[in-house]
Amino acid sequence: MNDDEDRELPLELARLQQEHRDLDAAIDALQHSPAPDLLRLQRLKKRKLQLKDRISFIEDQITPDIIA
Repeated sequence: MNDDEDRELPLELARLQQEHRDLDAAIDALQHSPAPDLLRLQRLKKRKLQLKDRISFIEDQITPDIIA
């Protein structure tokens, strides 16, 4: 990784984590609504899963490999 990536990855990680939390709140609110839009709920959950995968990837890039 170069210096630009070293600075950008933590910022992207924080942004993605915030978006993940926001989606979690939106999903929770939608699930507790009287007539939830199931298609929208499914799309939000899919986006949340994509974010989780991207967050994991970035965390792996930031964390150095430890040889056991």
